Amino acid sequence: MVDISRFNTHILPVRFEYFAPETLDEVIELLKTYGEEAKILAGGTDLLVKMKQRLASPKYVISLRKVKELDFIEVGDDGIHIGAATKLRRLERSDVIRRRLPVLYEAIKSMASVQVRNMATIGGNLCNASPAADTAPPLLVLDAKLKIMGPEGARVVPIDKFFLGPGKTVLKPTELLTEIIVPHPKEGTGTAFIKVSRVAMDLAKVNIAVALRLGSGDVIEHVRIALGAVAPTPMRAYKAEEFLLGKEFSEENIVKAAEIVSGEVRPITDIRSTAEYRRELSKVLTKRALKIAYERIRMR
Repeated sequence: MVDISRFNTHILPVRFEYFAPETLDEVIELLKTYGEEAKILAGGTDLLVKMKQRLASPKYVISLRKVKELDFIEVGDDGIHIGAATKLRRLERSDVIRRRLPVLYEAIKSMASVQVRNMATIGGNLCNASPAADTAPPLLVLDAKLKIMGPEGARVVPIDKFFLGPGKTVLKPTELLTEIIVPHPKEGTGTAFIKVSRVAMDLAKVNIAVALRLGSGDVIEHVRIALGAVAPTPMRAYKAEEFLLGKEFSEENIVKAAEIVSGEVRPITDIRSTAEYRRELSKVLTKRALKIAYERIRMR
């Protein structure tokens, strides 16, 4: 049964119709009916703020609060499955995430306040499509895939194909993100996440995640480098990864890779930082994150 109510208070200066479906099928049917006129309400940490500021004025709001089938953490043969409506705080407190996906755990720990993490969802953080989204770089280096559902069925999109621009994703108006699928990291993989912001709990000036695996003689056999807040979308540093692959993990090669990263990023100047500082910080953090990942491999 779908709860329907008119919602117009002094807190939110817009009129809209509110739906609280209890199943995923009901959500999809509502999206099919209302399409571009509807907005999904997950944790509310983004949409409600925009509505208060009159930056968003949907005619219909579809809440996911009662849709329990979108709130889960499961370990499968193909990886770790996370429901899109899973709260960040639940992920932060999960032994599965902390032990198996430490780079994602580190990112979530860095985000906002406990109060916000109690409300915000991982799917909301991704679908907001902020260039500075903290969960995006870890999921990029983990080669995550995103399950999307709509009236036409389900499809799976690699996360590096999900973001189109600031606030823009591949989601159609009638679709929603339902699940994040993270392949099990192979034995011997080291990871790291670093975030630099103006003050604690603020959005990142730059954030970075890396995943690294070595073969004999410290030859790099797998590497992923992903950054946020340095381009229109969270990004992989493909050229730097290609340079490092098959090379020895050495100071010279790490320095060169960091230089390549600084050429790949496309930062802007805003209230948090200048483009020049972000470019330099990308270089510094690349070296630091790769070295942390290397040390973590060696500590095992």
